[in-house]
Amino acid sequence: MTTRRSFLRQSATLVAAAGVPRAFWRLARHRAESSPPVIDPASLERFVDPLPLPVLARPLGRRAAPENSREPVPFYRVSLRATSQKLHRDLSPTNLWTYGGSVPGVMFETQTGQGQIVEWENDLPPRHFLPVDHAVHGAGPDTPEVRTVVHLHGGKTPPESDGYPEEWSVPGQSRAYYYPNQQDATLLWYHDHAIGITRLNIYAGLLGLYVIRSEEERQLQLPSGKYEVPLVLFDRHVRLDGQLSYPYPWMAEVRGEVPLVNGKIFPYLEVEPRKYRIRVLNAANGRLYRLSMPDGVEIYQIGADQGLLPAPVLVTQVELASAERADLIIDFAPHRGNRLQLLDDAFTLMEFRVSAAPVADPSKLPATLRTVVRITESAAIKTRWLTLDELKKGMSGTAGMLLNKTPWHVPITEKPVLGSTEIWELANLTEDVHPIHLHLVRFQILDRRRFDVFQYVSTGTLRYRGPAIPPEVSEMGWKDTVRVDPQTVTRIVVPFEGYSGRYVWHCHNLEHEDNEMMRPYAVLAAGN
Repeated sequence: MTTRRSFLRQSATLVAAAGVPRAFWRLARHRAESSPPVIDPASLERFVDPLPLPVLARPLGRRAAPENSREPVPFYRVSLRATSQKLHRDLSPTNLWTYGGSVPGVMFETQTGQGQIVEWENDLPPRHFLPVDHAVHGAGPDTPEVRTVVHLHGGKTPPESDGYPEEWSVPGQSRAYYYPNQQDATLLWYHDHAIGITRLNIYAGLLGLYVIRSEEERQLQLPSGKYEVPLVLFDRHVRLDGQLSYPYPWMAEVRGEVPLVNGKIFPYLEVEPRKYRIRVLNAANGRLYRLSMPDGVEIYQIGADQGLLPAPVLVTQVELASAERADLIIDFAPHRGNRLQLLDDAFTLMEFRVSAAPVADPSKLPATLRTVVRITESAAIKTRWLTLDELKKGMSGTAGMLLNKTPWHVPITEKPVLGSTEIWELANLTEDVHPIHLHLVRFQILDRRRFDVFQYVSTGTLRYRGPAIPPEVSEMGWKDTVRVDPQTVTRIVVPFEGYSGRYVWHCHNLEHEDNEMMRPYAVLAAGN
């Protein structure tokens, strides 16, 4: 069993640096010390629960699409509701909030170019079961405690269906969103995006998968059906009574002691000795995963956030910041009869149990997957310099982390034109890794380059500490979330395609996002 000592030490250091009043810290310490102790995952028996797979969403019928009333599209209704779910055989059921009754929520599966409408029904209780900090921007005492809005992460979606953080619904309300799916085959995910409480709502369980398929991908004959397995990774603090515990008050980053895969602690999956397609999502609030398998197990990465890479990449480790995805092929044929663990730097996540009898495997791992045309820098009509800032005022009630030193409520400053291409230079002035996500668009990484932050902050002079480093081979496809390393300028080239309107860009460390590391931006119609 672990206590809150590590949390208290971390928070005390942050508080001292931030200059938060001692009275505030005493209150925080009292709340932390008086809260129930949390589970030590080493006390739980490993690999006793089978890996659950998401339930597939089923349409209720068809409705007219906003873009073409003559072509009705599948219509879904999903209830956001409270339920309880066993995270481990030896724990009591855990109270959770869900999309459709489970965590992860129901999984959507559709075809590229096939639009659909989803009505999101807020059937949640009137009170939150996690501590709401009303000092955080957008979550003041005058706002309802339970508020939700759904964002399809990575979707090329009209602005009215994108899940703008201030367009939330309360219990008893619903919103119908249209998803055109006019984009490449890929693994997306959907999650809550309500301003000021995104971190709590996702922590409570409001997240799910969304798969777009295509005929071109089917023709590659990759592993499919039961040989395609989604893995949703996140971590939580879990009390001895099996209930979730969220550190209170607000913390700069929340990393739980307990790892979960598809909502289970240390699950196992029985697999055949053949190729499997493993599609991984990092859905953690703030943890960066570095995934690996035992020596001798070959992992090929075939895709990233926005679909397939040009060709498979043999990797020894898969690094995923919050919201990033990886599409992997693992061949279990050389490991008949063995048990293999999926590992992270901090955790053993799950076990694959490979059956002993040989089987036929008609699936393929093609030498080439698709063409990804690299965008040249000369295609960009504008370059924006944008800083990621930590103002050393943080904790609760003050903006400690900002984008371009600009709070959320300041008028929009980034206004790209629909159909144009821009380069965004993301200069990380902090000591943290920040996964930066742009709504609506996909982009390509140009390079990363270390720079002298002290000199830049002191004098405004930019001095690089080394040459520009190109993206890793596994990042050479299309992305919607980019890892921006500390004291590094990360350059992305962004075609603004799809729709004009108001969207947002933000850090996907959820505690940072809720502490104003998020800004609106507007895509302007050509000619405006």
